[in-house]
Amino acid sequence: MSTVDDLDARLIALLSDQPQIGVLGASRELGVARGTVQARLDRLLERGVISSLAPTVSPTALGYPVMAFCTLQIQQRKGRQAVVDHLGGIPEVLEVHTITGGGDLLARVVARNNADLQRVIDQIVETGLVVHASTTIALAELVAHRTLPLAREAADRR
Repeated sequence: MSTVDDLDARLIALLSDQPQIGVLGASRELGVARGTVQARLDRLLERGVISSLAPTVSPTALGYPVMAFCTLQIQQRKGRQAVVDHLGGIPEVLEVHTITGGGDLLARVVARNNADLQRVIDQIVETGLVVHASTTIALAELVAHRTLPLAREAADRR
């Protein structure tokens, strides 16, 4: 069963389009009570539908215009946690996922330029916990990370 209804989907869309609107502004825009918006927002956060109200930060605007995806093979006997802890200490590593296929982990990383990307990759593999790294540089973002269409779809299914 869907975890969002039409009002939830409209609230998510409104906050996505106008993140600075606030609860009072959202209540006016949606035509519902301020308490209703706050309760819905609290429920969406509690259930993990909305993971954060933090601003979306642009790595490019911070001086990191190069984005790459690194497929990492790790030493299986050492376990994954030591590698995850190491990667979590590298600011340019934006996210890490376990994957199936030829690698064990997929990391999204950013860098100031190609030479800096080499520095980041060297830092990723320096501990010896990563036995092989294969890196693909992203040339252009054609569809940005998005979840709003999923919220609308979930509300429509309900």
